[in-house]
Amino acid sequence: MYRNRAPAILVTVLACFTNTSSRAAECDDLIARHMIGQAMLAAQFVAVAEKAGMTPAQINGVLNTVTGSSAIEEFWITDSAGHAYLTNTGIDFTFSPDPAKQPQASAFWALLDGRDKIVVQETRRREIDDRVFKYVGVAGVDKPRIVQVGVSEKNLLCK
Repeated sequence: MYRNRAPAILVTVLACFTNTSSRAAECDDLIARHMIGQAMLAAQFVAVAEKAGMTPAQINGVLNTVTGSSAIEEFWITDSAGHAYLTNTGIDFTFSPDPAKQPQASAFWALLDGRDKIVVQETRRREIDDRVFKYVGVAGVDKPRIVQVGVSEKNLLCK
């Protein structure tokens, strides 16, 4: 009697694992699409804000307000040399194109040199402090720059 159920149980167990992996991939894709939209909005905001004469301190104040009220935890917005002069983090950081120097952050250099318009990175440990983050970046709309948003693992949990 139990022998006849064994194949059905095996198929059910496999389906559950496949379904879980599928749901996780769908969840990650959905998060990435939301983050792309947030980065695109940030790129538009920065272009308009700078054109209107807002100072970096004023722009950073707006970025701080956004991170204080949303799941987005970090903004890193660079000049054309890769220096993040607009950020809510208080960390002085410059992106490098060299993956040997910056295995995680160097992937975003393609936004500066025009190879890519959007970079979506898998969730991983970052090189500045080993915290787990997901980053998405877009190219600047007004000039070459990286416009990156980051979310830590605590805000990436899907059920």
